[in-house]
Amino acid sequence: MPKFTDQLLDYIKSNKQLPDNARNFSLKLLQEGLKPRPITRDTKWGIPAPFEGAEDKTIYGWFENVLGYVSATIEYFKRRGEPERWREFWFHREAKSLFFIGKDNIPFHTLILPALLLATHEGYNLPWNVIANEFLMFQGQKFSKSRRVGVWIDEALRLYPADYWRYTLISIRPETKDTNFTWKVFIEKVNSDLNDTLGNFIHRTFKFINRYFGSVVPEPKNLDEVDEATLNAVREKVDEVARRLEAFHLQAAAREFLEISHIGNRYLNEKKPWKSIKEKPQEAANTLYVAVQIVKALAVTMHPFIPFTAEKLWNLLNLPDKNYKGRWAEAKKPIPPGHRIKRAEPLFKKVEESEEGLQRMLENVRSTKAPVTPTITIEEFSRVDLRIGRIVKAEPIPKSRNLLKLMIDLGDYGLKQAIAGVAEHYKPEDLEGKLIAVVANLAPKTIMGLRSEVMILAAQDGKVLAVIQPDRRVEPGSRIT
Repeated sequence: MPKFTDQLLDYIKSNKQLPDNARNFSLKLLQEGLKPRPITRDTKWGIPAPFEGAEDKTIYGWFENVLGYVSATIEYFKRRGEPERWREFWFHREAKSLFFIGKDNIPFHTLILPALLLATHEGYNLPWNVIANEFLMFQGQKFSKSRRVGVWIDEALRLYPADYWRYTLISIRPETKDTNFTWKVFIEKVNSDLNDTLGNFIHRTFKFINRYFGSVVPEPKNLDEVDEATLNAVREKVDEVARRLEAFHLQAAAREFLEISHIGNRYLNEKKPWKSIKEKPQEAANTLYVAVQIVKALAVTMHPFIPFTAEKLWNLLNLPDKNYKGRWAEAKKPIPPGHRIKRAEPLFKKVEESEEGLQRMLENVRSTKAPVTPTITIEEFSRVDLRIGRIVKAEPIPKSRNLLKLMIDLGDYGLKQAIAGVAEHYKPEDLEGKLIAVVANLAPKTIMGLRSEVMILAAQDGKVLAVIQPDRRVEPGSRIT
C-alpha cells in the first residue's frame, strides 16, 4: 500500500465529486501514512491463498471482495454471451463506476480497491464516486434483528405501500451525519408531505378538470404573469431536482421535488378556480391548464423517489409511453389542450397517527408471521451437540464494541474459542469462571479475522441479554440432553 500513496493522494484530491466524508477520511489515512497490509489470514475459511508456503492460509476478505466487482462484471457479460463487453465498464474513459456503501467501508473502496487496480498497470478505471452513508438508527437504537430493533422489508410491506417507506427513508437519508427513523417522522412524511401536500394538489387538479372541463385539458388563452411565473418556477425546480440527484444529494432532491407540489398548492390557492369558474371561466381554464402541467412535471420528478405512485399518476394522466422513466425532458413537455385525463383517484392514504398505534401494528404483523424456521424431527435435533463449558478467559476484541473473545473449557473435548456478541451486556471479568451452554459441533467461522469454534447460547428479551447457565454445578463437557 505505501508504494501507491502518491497516486492515491492524487486520485482522492482530483476526484471532485467524492462526498466530504469519503474524501476527508481517506486523506486522513494517507496523511498518517499507509501501512503494509497482509493479504492472507490464518484460517481455512475463505479463498485458499495460492502462494507457496501459504497452504493453510486464505485470502483476506477485503482483498478479494472488492476485486469481486470486476469478477462480477466479467461473469455477467459471459452469461449474456458478450464475453469481452465487460472491458467497456472498466477501461472505457467515459465509463463511471459508483459505489453506495456505509461509512465503515470507505477505505476499502477509496484506497484498497484503487491500489489493487493500479497494481495491475493495465489502465483500469478507478472508482468514479464512492457515496458513503452515515448510520441510520431506529428509534434511537442500532438496528438489530436478534433484538427486534427495526422494521424488516416483509414487515414494512405488510403495513404500508413501499413508496411510503421509500420517501421517508430518502428524506432522512444519513448523508452527512447519523439520522434517526422514528414513527413520528414516518407519520409526518406520509400524512403531511405525501398526503396533504403532494396528494392534495394532484387530487384537486384532477377533480376540477373532471368536474368543470369534462376531464379534458382546457385551452389556455393569454396566460398572465402569475401563470407564466409559476410554470417557470416549476421548470427551475425540475432542473434543481436533477442537479441534486446527479450530485447524489437525495435528501435535498426529495425536498426540491416536494416543493413543486407546494408551488402548485400556492398557485391554486392564489388563483381560486372554484370562484373564477363562475365569473371568469377562461381564467379558470388557464389555471387548470397550468396546474395539469405541474402534475405532469411531478409524475416525472417523483419517479426516483416513489416509482409506484409515479406510474399510477402517469396512467391517470392517460399519457401513452410508460417508458418515460429517466426521460427528464418529459417533465417540461406540456400536455396539449384537448387531452383527456382519467377520473381522480386518491394516490395516498394517511397512516395511523399514533406512534404507539404504529408500534402495535408492527407487533401484530410479527405475531401473525410464519415461524422463523420450519419444524425439525428429534433425529435432526439430536445432531446438535449441546454441552456445558466453563469460560476460562474473556477479553475484548480491538475495534469491536460488541464482540468478546472467549476461551471455553469443554473438559475431555479440549479448549475451544468463541467469538461472542455479548460485550454490551457483560464485562470480560464477569464472564470468567461461568458455566455456560454452548453448541459444540458447529462448523468453525471466522469473525473479524478470529476463528470461532463453538457458539454460546443466550436468551434475549428486547435490550436484555442473558447467557444460558445450568442451575447447579456440572463438569465442563457435560452433554445437554
